[in-house]
Amino acid sequence: MGLSSVLVPYAAYLRVYEPLAAFPEPERTHWYRYAAAGEVRTAQDELRQSLADLLPVPPVAVPVHESRDAFVAVVNGVTHICPWRTRLRGWLALDALSEQFPEIVLDAVLPAVVRAQAEADHEAWRERNPDARPWIRSATWHVPVRWFALFGDDEREYEPAGLGESKEPLMRYRTPMVQARRRVARGLRVLKDALEEGPLIDGLIDVGRWLEEFHPRSMVELDYGGLVHAIPEADLAEDRSAADVAEGLAALKDGSGAAASEAYERLTERWRTIRELQFAS
Repeated sequence: MGLSSVLVPYAAYLRVYEPLAAFPEPERTHWYRYAAAGEVRTAQDELRQSLADLLPVPPVAVPVHESRDAFVAVVNGVTHICPWRTRLRGWLALDALSEQFPEIVLDAVLPAVVRAQAEADHEAWRERNPDARPWIRSATWHVPVRWFALFGDDEREYEPAGLGESKEPLMRYRTPMVQARRRVARGLRVLKDALEEGPLIDGLIDVGRWLEEFHPRSMVELDYGGLVHAIPEADLAEDRSAADVAEGLAALKDGSGAAASEAYERLTERWRTIRELQFAS
């Protein structure tokens, strides 16, 4: 399938699915009924709605109302919920855009008055909901290296196009929350012993703090999402990024800098090739 034939963006997602018991009432009842209805929603469904909001003039930068949709997973017979929280994530994405692009570029995409209103709405909402956090993190055109530290190669799930429930390729990892937290702690110990303070350590600390916000019996998922359409299928089938990260950390722990560098270079070269596609014409 060509890059132009699917919805953009080419994004990967890190999600937390919490058991129903983790949600307070009346939200718990809402999610119970939602899951019982059996409607399967996908990342593409959410993306279609987000793109539709950009069509009006002026565009809707952030949804007016919070989404009441979610991803649902049954783990060992227990229903787990990952709320979309599209409005909250829209505000966070808008904040990130403001840090990445100059004002003249942002004005061409979203008028200043639209951004200002969204920022004011976010500030007012945040005062009422100081402890709110998203269940989903996203990254475009790559998967952050730190995300792979949460998973083992044996948790990798790959399905080529045309197999399983979807006609699209599937690449994801899933692990229990306790395992993800344990790997973050181990990874940080290794990195702090072997490296200077830097983005890799800071990023893993940030992910670890985010995971601590959720129920200990949650499930953590890394989904390649739309990136499966940017990666040749043969390369996707051979992708063992979590194994590369684990190999690099093990080498650092053993004091083998050369082996760690080799694993890291293999990983970064794979994702550098993919990130460069965003600049292709």
